[in-house]
Parts: sequence; C-alpha cells; structure tokens
Amino acid sequence: MSSEVPVPRTAVPLGITDPVERARAELKATLAAIEVKANVPRRVERATTRARRTARAFSRQNPVGATAIVVAGATAVGALVWSIVRAYTR
Repeated sequence: MSSEVPVPRTAVPLGITDPVERARAELKATLAAIEVKANVPRRVERATTRARRTARAFSRQNPVGATAIVVAGATAVGALVWSIVRAYTR
C-alpha cells in the first residue's frame, strides 16, 4: 500500500535519482516559488480578503466598536481634507 504524500509546487519530491529529472524538478520548484513570491496582485488580494474577513467578524462580535472605528476614521479623513483645503486656500 503506497500512500504518497502530496508535494507542494515549490518543493522538490524526494527519491529522484536521475540527475536530469532532479534538475527539472528543481527548476520547476524554483519557478513556482518565484511565481508565488512575485505575484503581487494575488498576494494583495489574499491580504485584502483576510482583512475583510477579520473586519466582518469584528463587526459581528462588537457592532458598537465597529461603528466607533468607522466614525473615527471618517472624522480623521474629514479633518485631513479640511486641513489640506484650508492650507491651500491661505
């Protein structure tokens, strides 16, 4: 009974004895690792999804706190815009 453990795309499977096959597997794993690290839009999307999930969970658990955070954020943005416009018009 051979139960093989799945190998991540960025890893080289064990037990490859042929040097050519091993070099190909290493190149494939290296390219996959570069793709994972360099794919900034996908990383941003995942981080945004995580942040959204966390914010929704927080707002379900603490609706008053979530409302206070939104109000404080809106106030900060309003104050920033007001100060920029005031400085520009002077």
